[in-house]
Amino acid sequence: MSLRLRFTLLYSIFMGGILLIFGAAVYILVNVILLNQVDSMLAVVVRDIAQVTKVNAMGELNLISLPPLDMTSNAYVQVWGQDGKLIATSPSIASLTQSLDPAGLDAGLSIYQDSYLNGAHLRVLSVPLQVNTRPIGALQVGASLSVVDATRGNLLSMMTIIAVIAVLLAGLGSWIILGRALSPLEAIAETVDQINRADDLSRRIPYQERAEKDDEIGDLIVSFNQTLERLESLFTSQQRFLADVSHELRTPLTVIKGNVDLIRRMKQADEESLSSIDQEAGRLTRLVGGLLMLAQAESGKLTLVLAPVELDLLLTEVFIEMRVLAGNKIHVHLNEIDQVMVNGDRDRLKQVILNLASNAIQYTPQNGDVYLSLAKIGDQARIIIRDTGPGIPAEDLPHIFDRFYRAEKSRTRSTTSGFGLGLSIAHWIVEHHGGQIQVESKEGKGTTFVIWLGIIK
Repeated sequence: MSLRLRFTLLYSIFMGGILLIFGAAVYILVNVILLNQVDSMLAVVVRDIAQVTKVNAMGELNLISLPPLDMTSNAYVQVWGQDGKLIATSPSIASLTQSLDPAGLDAGLSIYQDSYLNGAHLRVLSVPLQVNTRPIGALQVGASLSVVDATRGNLLSMMTIIAVIAVLLAGLGSWIILGRALSPLEAIAETVDQINRADDLSRRIPYQERAEKDDEIGDLIVSFNQTLERLESLFTSQQRFLADVSHELRTPLTVIKGNVDLIRRMKQADEESLSSIDQEAGRLTRLVGGLLMLAQAESGKLTLVLAPVELDLLLTEVFIEMRVLAGNKIHVHLNEIDQVMVNGDRDRLKQVILNLASNAIQYTPQNGDVYLSLAKIGDQARIIIRDTGPGIPAEDLPHIFDRFYRAEKSRTRSTTSGFGLGLSIAHWIVEHHGGQIQVESKEGKGTTFVIWLGIIK
């Protein structure tokens, strides 16, 4: 059974239940009002008869002076003696010799009861007659309930017809409204099915008019489209990653294989071939190490050993190592350095600074400059690594920390490789130290990386 049909049946049953309760309340209320009106009329007739009734000195009922019993055409009156004999009756039932209500006649107290007499439905008030607490007979006044029964029957029929029509309209309206309300769910199911059949994550659920509506289904569509967008981005990143890794692995493996073939042909190993093999093997090791580190970071298995770290000493170490790496090609400067203590993993923080500084040296042309600085700004430490290289294109700048992102610009080693894994790893380390890493760059004017870390007060 579809969700639309289940909700339609639920709403119809709910509507039917409400109408049943409301109809029962109305029916009972109308019935009580009509019976009260009849009972009031019977009580008035009894009171009028009692006011004009007189008893002789002997107190005998057969000598009572009764008013004309046809004083009302809406009631039937019977007067019964103490011996159970009918003493007087209204002209309209003069031929009737049996009691209007035998049970009420024997009750010995004033009582209202429904009675059926010769197929007629009556409402009867039975009242005992007494003289000085001595019973002398009974008075019964009855009225036909045919009008009341007809009114109740008509009311019941009308409410039944109204209830049936209301339930049908509620069901039809619910079916139409639910069809429109749940149509986006069908679109979601259809989109998912199309994605499964075509492996096309670029598909999106159409908004139509729901873009301006603030409801749960609209929110579901937005969330689902965002999920599809995220999945598409991840899938594209994975494809780029496979392309990058394939290229990164293919190049050193080709070099290694070529040198091995050369050594085999020459039947001796020359120093240049062995050095080339060693360099490419080291490159492969670094690449695999970076991939393993990212995998550990994603799975939460990469832990940081936090302890107080003197950033000024750490930056001095990096500065010395970078001067050795740069040699005479690049000028490395240490502009300013403050004494700053932070809580962090010393090895990981050094890895970040080394990565950024080595990138700056790698992409800075000969006789260019690389500047390092450390300053205390408020309750934060600011590390700046600035170079005078070619800069990063504006369209690539927002993505340089994305994993597996490949840029086709001058900061890459070649037209097919990417920024590598170093920046992604650096970004992850800084973020998990509670800090931030920022970048500013203009083509032809160099690049500046800024690291912010909270200091120990």
